[in-house]
Amino acid sequence: MPPKGSGKRKVNTIYSDDSPTPPVPSLAEQLSYLHNPRPFKNPNYTKNSNRRTKNLKAVLTQEREREKNEREKKRQEKDASMDVDGQQAQEDLLVEDLPTYASIEAPPSVLPQRRYCDITGLEGPYTDPATGLRYHDKSIYELIKGLSATAAKEYLSARGVNPIVK
Repeated sequence: MPPKGSGKRKVNTIYSDDSPTPPVPSLAEQLSYLHNPRPFKNPNYTKNSNRRTKNLKAVLTQEREREKNEREKKRQEKDASMDVDGQQAQEDLLVEDLPTYASIEAPPSVLPQRRYCDITGLEGPYTDPATGLRYHDKSIYELIKGLSATAAKEYLSARGVNPIVK
């Protein structure tokens, strides 16, 4: 049996210019959009060579400056539209305290802090009175009862609690 690929090969014939049949364009040339008009491009566009890209620090500085100018403009409008008694509307006070995309300061949450199981990471509504570890259900409590004092201290220190094991 002869090895694969050793059979007769097709000879690619290249037609010369004086042949009666024109060369057939390849599939890639047939599907190409290179020569089609592009109506979405502006033919009169010239790239500005003097334009430079800004780094993140410059963009954030510019954004802070823009927010500062907006706040100052709102204050001036508020001062101009103050009541006769000098009282400010409650809405204006709330608008200034809202956090923005660039500001990291936000008011504390009004929801209570969620408690998670120290062993599984699931929601842990129960706390072991002896070790102070939070647990998810009865099977985890059985595991916690079998832990040594040093292991319980390590779990508490991983949570960031000062470990006091009785």
